[in-house]
Amino acid sequence: MAVFEGTFAGDLSNLRLGIVIGRFNDLVTDKLISGCQDCLKRHGIDVEPNTGQVDYIWVPGSYEIAMVARQLAFSDRYNAIICLGAIIRGQTPHFDYVASEAAKGVAAASFQSGVPVIFGVLTVDTMQQALERAGIKSNLGWNYALNALEMASLMQQLDSSTRSSSRSDLPPANETIALPRVKNENANTNREY
Repeated sequence: MAVFEGTFAGDLSNLRLGIVIGRFNDLVTDKLISGCQDCLKRHGIDVEPNTGQVDYIWVPGSYEIAMVARQLAFSDRYNAIICLGAIIRGQTPHFDYVASEAAKGVAAASFQSGVPVIFGVLTVDTMQQALERAGIKSNLGWNYALNALEMASLMQQLDSSTRSSSRSDLPPANETIALPRVKNENANTNREY
């Protein structure tokens, strides 16, 4: 039985990362980016724009992050995508909708593409809580970058392992499987809408 675990060492010069950042609450997201870049630099990643290793994509807010992350994940250009944003609770239910859809969208981008898409969107009650998580107490941007490195490494290991021992009777991971429709005998088909 094999054991697989992502690593943070070795040659990372071929690693490509996309970082999607929500501009709304940029006081917080700017700090998350700094923490993220610090981690990546310490692991040998060139974080400068236009060098080819890390691309930065700005979107209006956290709600828009998932759409862009999905596009990047399906581009076959990146080993991992890091999504950074900050959603701070207000006095209306808007927070709940944005936070829920951002989380679901980022997860769907990862599941559908097979590319690690890291959810680095803070969902907090106050600006103070956001700032504490973006640098006052610790900077979660560092953790999100570390998660991306680990998952990119792990997925590369799994890809090479499954390629060498793949089963021909299984469809490729990116192929949609059509499931037969099951008729529900108990369903009321005479509903009026």
